[in-house]
Amino acid sequence: MARIAIDMDGVMADTTQQMIDWYTQRYGVEVDKATLYGLPEATGFPHDREVMRSFLFEPGFFRTKPVIKDSQEVIRALQDKHEVFIVSAAMEFPPSLGEKLEWLGEHFPFISWQNIVFCGSKSIVQADYMIDDHVKNLQPFKGQGLMFTAPHNVHVTDFRRVDTWQEVAGILL
Repeated sequence: MARIAIDMDGVMADTTQQMIDWYTQRYGVEVDKATLYGLPEATGFPHDREVMRSFLFEPGFFRTKPVIKDSQEVIRALQDKHEVFIVSAAMEFPPSLGEKLEWLGEHFPFISWQNIVFCGSKSIVQADYMIDDHVKNLQPFKGQGLMFTAPHNVHVTDFRRVDTWQEVAGILL
């Protein structure tokens, strides 16, 4: 039985799609996800990065993110074979704490509160595997890092990459 740490934003919850949706609602301009590939997170929109980052502080942003395809089924299956923890560096955006907990309760009700970790730095995480979309979280990790593909990390080659939750299942189930 392995211990697996799973990031929320960009891995379970589709942050990029949420940015696109909120931008479209706010400014009436649709941005094609493909145009964001290879760009730093929250860039590639007609407005600057700070405008885009302001969404992260607005009520509802974290609560209404779309679920990434197949994450629910695969995480449930992982729990049957492994010790699974959801680990989110939520402290940067304190209003997100309650929203993230509510989001998990709605979309992943099978995950116990005892297996949810909200933290600042993920450098304290000890597990066999960490699935994350950010280099800054995988670099200090002592176990096997799995880089979940997101537009901002498509050029990263330092970690084993997983593009979908079905690929995660193929590795860990």
